[in-house]
Amino acid sequence: MPKKMHFSLPRALAYLAGGLWTGWGGRRRIEAKQLRNLRRLVSKARHDSPLFRRLYAELPPTAEIELHDLPVTHKPELMAEFDDWLTIRSLTLDKAYEHLRDIKKVGVPIDDVAVFQTSGTSGEPAVIVLSESFVEYAYGITLARFERHHRKLVQDIRKLGDRVTITGGNGHFAGNGFNKLVQRLNPRLAKGFGVTFIEAEQPIGQIVKRLNAIGSVAWIVTYPSMLAILVKEKEAGRLRIEPAFVTTGGETLTADLREQVERAFPSLKYGIADPYGCTECLALSFECSHGRKHVNEDWVILEAVDEAMQPVSDGTLSATVLLTVLANEVQPFIRYDLGDCVRFDVDPCACGSPFRSFQVEGRQATLIRTGGITLSPLVFDLEHVKVQRVQLIQIGESEFELRIQLAKGAAAEPVFRDLVERVKQVFRDNGLDDVKVQAGDAPPKFTASGKFHEVVPLRSAAL
Repeated sequence: MPKKMHFSLPRALAYLAGGLWTGWGGRRRIEAKQLRNLRRLVSKARHDSPLFRRLYAELPPTAEIELHDLPVTHKPELMAEFDDWLTIRSLTLDKAYEHLRDIKKVGVPIDDVAVFQTSGTSGEPAVIVLSESFVEYAYGITLARFERHHRKLVQDIRKLGDRVTITGGNGHFAGNGFNKLVQRLNPRLAKGFGVTFIEAEQPIGQIVKRLNAIGSVAWIVTYPSMLAILVKEKEAGRLRIEPAFVTTGGETLTADLREQVERAFPSLKYGIADPYGCTECLALSFECSHGRKHVNEDWVILEAVDEAMQPVSDGTLSATVLLTVLANEVQPFIRYDLGDCVRFDVDPCACGSPFRSFQVEGRQATLIRTGGITLSPLVFDLEHVKVQRVQLIQIGESEFELRIQLAKGAAAEPVFRDLVERVKQVFRDNGLDDVKVQAGDAPPKFTASGKFHEVVPLRSAAL
């Protein structure tokens, strides 16, 4: 009879206690715990994963392994050998895909593991497998990193109203699926908040209508791109909610958008939290009371590296980042090329945490590359009073298409004319005079997970 996935509160509390003990010991204790966990994971991968057994065959003995001994891994190669990647033999890729095709099974385990999918915004979707121990880790380590500020925040917001998550509803994505998994494994953990899920793919008017109908929205969890849309609706007077707290994820939250949100929602007593994570590692970091992102280094290794996969110094922007998830023994992510650009802080954080802090400069998948120039999506001014959504899609090396969703009563031709000229001017300002920008007939599109990107680079355009 197959094992069933379950949640052990004692084991979760052990992660809590261990996390507190490690943090109290400072850098020496953190680094010692990290190395022990790394060697334990490498031992497990060598013994139970056929892929890693082959990959690590010529490496030193596990007891002598250092991080730099291990080769970098990439999503396409790992997914191509999925059945040999896992340390369990009971779950095949075919079985995982069969489960993922049934939208009714979001948050439902397959025997003793849970399965999610990434959105594929980088062009390479992945299947992510989590064990019950990872859920226990995520719960325990999050509590271990709580400050007094966080405890008061949670207590206050519970009294104010509901938590609303606005994310993709057309797939087994972690934004919605992990909450459902926890509710299934231990309903008591999910108590205290009335959690409402709203599909981001819905028309804006329908999202606004549902939010207004709730009445007591205390906490919103969503993508920055959706938050930008809610700001417009609030400024137009159509959205009437007064949240006290917002949490964003999945995309880069810019300083400009943060300021816009704070102006539009003066009710944000507890501001905006922007922890950094991914489906591969949901509890990758924590955001302290001073707004810095800190790596959970006892259970996570994050390496800022250059294009040659060599480490860059603190204060230097990386070309990509390598992720090692020490808390997932079922699907080893070891020196995994995540594709994001980060910069580790040089100075210690005022919160006093011994865990290193960093900044995310932008998900690599959103950068535009054309004519030998790399541009951030932030350089494009796509705001327009007569448009609800604007999207710039790269359709060729030097060709772009604008897609718009007009506001009620607006005419398309003058809007397109204005926006096309603005985009062309950005390219001209960067020495790109030959870039073509055209108006598109199709409406703006979401990613598979329900994110809305205003700027879509070439390698993501087919998603």
